Amino acid sequence: SDFPVENGLESCTTQVQTAKPFFMDGRLVTLVDTPGFDDTTRSDTDVLTAIAAYLSNTYEQGAKLAGIIYMHRISDFRVGGTSKRNFRIFRELCGDNTLRNVLIVTNMWGSVNPKIGEAREKELASNDKFFKPVLEKGARMLRHNGTQASAHTILRHLANSQAATLAIQHELVNQRKGLAHTAAGAELTRALKEQADRHDEELKKLRSEMEVAMRSKDEETRQELQEEVDRKREEIERIRNDA
Repeated sequence: SDFPVENGLESCTTQVQTAKPFFMDGRLVTLVDTPGFDDTTRSDTDVLTAIAAYLSNTYEQGAKLAGIIYMHRISDFRVGGTSKRNFRIFRELCGDNTLRNVLIVTNMWGSVNPKIGEAREKELASNDKFFKPVLEKGARMLRHNGTQASAHTILRHLANSQAATLAIQHELVNQRKGLAHTAAGAELTRALKEQADRHDEELKKLRSEMEVAMRSKDEETRQELQEEVDRKREEIERIRNDA
């Protein structure tokens, strides 16, 4: 495809993008790339709003998706809380009825020892905390080695799929729900509240440590803690505004 590729820490895809259509096995294929959650330039709420707007608009125009591809880097040392949260939102966005149209595609295989990659892949597929629940409901897990041939092989798994109506499309268009009242919107709100609560607890601990530093007249430590408190306050404010 003609999508830009992310090489650094900055997010590459900041808007929903449609690639130039191309033919594969006599069929016209159009790929759509969306920004990911935990984007470096946009809030999670902004990202979900952009994705939801695109999906509802195309659905109203009569266009349906043959499939949805969720990319996961096999090079990641572990699946952290943010990744788990992002996948929960993705699952709510799709809904259980369309999981047969979902492909979980692992990439970055060239960055890991094959045995380590295989062990991570097995863990992802067999652990209830990761991808096992969606795989049991019809989603499939595939590898991408970075070549065009590999990409086409992945797309062929969706070629004969029945067109899917995602849960968020049904909720927004057919049920006329507001985004916050969709399953994906509610999951994001819950996750943001949970994150803000964690930061609140961390802030309380920092304040206690500051009091100890003040009593011991440790000005250097007090200043460092004050800077951390200020950062936490800003983060909490950002999360609450996002929610």
